[in-house]
Amino acid sequence: MPTAGTFVADRYEIIGKIGSGGMSDVYKARDHILGRNVAIKVLKQEFSEDVNFVMKFRTEAQSAAGMEHPNIVNIYDVGSESGMHYIVMEYVEGVTLKTYIEKKGQLTYKEAASIAIQISRGMEAAHAKNIIHRDIKPQNILISTEGKAKVTDFGIAKAVSNNTINADVMGSVHYASPEQARNGFVDNKSDIYSLGIVMYEMVTGRVPFDGETTVSIAIQHLQEEMTAPSVYAPELPISLEKIIIKCTQKSPDRRYHNVSELLVDLKQVLVHPNEDFVTISDGIQSKTKMIEPNEVKKIKSARAARQEEVRPKEPEIEEEDDEEEEDGFLNPKLEKAITIGGIVAALIIIVLIIYFVGNVFGLFKGAPDKVKDNDTETSEPSVINTEKEKTEQVKMVNVKGLTVAEARTELSKIGLGLYEQGTQASEQYEKGQIMSQDVEEGTEVDIHTTINVYVSTGAGEIKIPNIVGYDSEAAMNMLTDQGFVPNRKYEYSDTAASGKVISQDPAGDTAAKKGDTVTLVVSQGKEAVAVPDVYNRSQEEATNMLTQAGLTVTSTTTEPSDTVPKGNVINQSIPSGKYVDRGTGVTLVISSGSNKTFYYCKATISAPDSDEVVSADIVLTGSNGTQIQTWSGIKISSFPYSITASDIENCDSGTIKVTWYLSDGTSREQTENVMFTKQ
Repeated sequence: MPTAGTFVADRYEIIGKIGSGGMSDVYKARDHILGRNVAIKVLKQEFSEDVNFVMKFRTEAQSAAGMEHPNIVNIYDVGSESGMHYIVMEYVEGVTLKTYIEKKGQLTYKEAASIAIQISRGMEAAHAKNIIHRDIKPQNILISTEGKAKVTDFGIAKAVSNNTINADVMGSVHYASPEQARNGFVDNKSDIYSLGIVMYEMVTGRVPFDGETTVSIAIQHLQEEMTAPSVYAPELPISLEKIIIKCTQKSPDRRYHNVSELLVDLKQVLVHPNEDFVTISDGIQSKTKMIEPNEVKKIKSARAARQEEVRPKEPEIEEEDDEEEEDGFLNPKLEKAITIGGIVAALIIIVLIIYFVGNVFGLFKGAPDKVKDNDTETSEPSVINTEKEKTEQVKMVNVKGLTVAEARTELSKIGLGLYEQGTQASEQYEKGQIMSQDVEEGTEVDIHTTINVYVSTGAGEIKIPNIVGYDSEAAMNMLTDQGFVPNRKYEYSDTAASGKVISQDPAGDTAAKKGDTVTLVVSQGKEAVAVPDVYNRSQEEATNMLTQAGLTVTSTTTEPSDTVPKGNVINQSIPSGKYVDRGTGVTLVISSGSNKTFYYCKATISAPDSDEVVSADIVLTGSNGTQIQTWSGIKISSFPYSITASDIENCDSGTIKVTWYLSDGTSREQTENVMFTKQ
């Protein structure tokens, strides 16, 4: 397995290990070609040795690599090297949704719906390319520091599903659809079921089905009804609860037909959370046959053979169609319903007849009062005493959480009015929502009564802690514990250590409300930059190049050079191409020019008797024995005779040897010492 500092494919430099799963280890790496961080998923040894699995894994990963979507962790590259099989993926700074839920306990309906919308968009893009995830679960969803949800491992789950899975199975079976649990046909509706379970966990903080073994959990998916999420989350709006219920129907036909339909309802939740707009098919589901002990034994045996794969045997289902006639007779349930309906209709008709007959004969009018006038009794119709008439009452409804306009509409439906008494801060209700009512839900109240309410101004203001200089994880936890929503961004810093908070917005000790977002700027340490090549550049040019790269020239020295011109760079303390922290100092060695000293010679020669000289050979030799220059067969017409020589290297003196050729055919030698002059 790769270690920090090693390269994969001569391109990706491993920075460090950031995670491990049942089938792979994940490393953070630097792509030196594109200059970005990436995540590299490396298959574990037991998977790498399975040729069939590796081929399937590569095929599915390459298929998923064709997707590009902001809510999918994109795959950049797939390859193998020295028996190591790997996938290069987008690097996301953040946490898994599983960790996020564990930290927060329960998510608000708005946050859960927002995350579900983002997951659905990623699923929608994948399904459009006929790629089914098969393993949607919080562990496979990343929440970035900017709050964006990204689904990872698209297309990979299919390759894994037919092979041995170890510890990951227990995590996956909690979210497996019934058709996955019984090893049936899997399509996009299976992903929708799994997303429904994920939404359930987001709003309740728990999974609907749990147990000690994968088999027991899978059987619950097949034959047990889940507890309504509102039992654990009483404030959950009916719209989101019904979306979760529709997604997790055991029959795929009763779920959303596709993710696009689901998205429409999820978006509606954010606008009208308390409206009952979700439609669930009225078709009666087939009765589930309880799995017999011997069948459970078979499921366990099959699972043991596949090393606990999440595929219990499909239970036998009794098909019972309550809407059709069988053998010429109506279904008993339908027949019973028709009979009851007929009786009710007959009773209604009888009551109407009695009412009309009674009105005709005055049976429902009050008895006449006897009034005396001049001692004569006269029958007058009685006058109804409105003061004594019993006032009609209605049951009060709950308007908490509604806006004033929404509450007026609901109360007007039952004949009640609304008066806004004032506003108060509230941790529970958002600004503009009704936070209290003077008549509680279910109380009998006279019609036309005015209900007094208080409206929330939002959470009360508290001081934001000053977390500059804190470790980022500690700062995030501190803000979360005090009710704020932390958002983390990263910047390079020449002064702050990596992982420390550089700044925050809003600033520490300022007032804010719980639920407000506090953005942290976290140090990534010094930025890594490439050292440029400044060899044979002038000192000024080299200094400018290093400064523009984010480096500094700390010092310079000089050395002679026979190859680099004076004033140019001979050497740099950090070789070119290496990545170092921004601000790192570089020492330069500057050429002082060649270390050779050059001399020239200018001397005169006199002959003992110029009339006898016909010609001469002259040899100039340095004191180091190097022959500097020769003159042969020189015709000398006059004396003294001058000789010159230049560019004499590292030699300041020498001798002049002259061979005179005389007119009588003889020769004579003459040697003189001479000093050279520095050029």
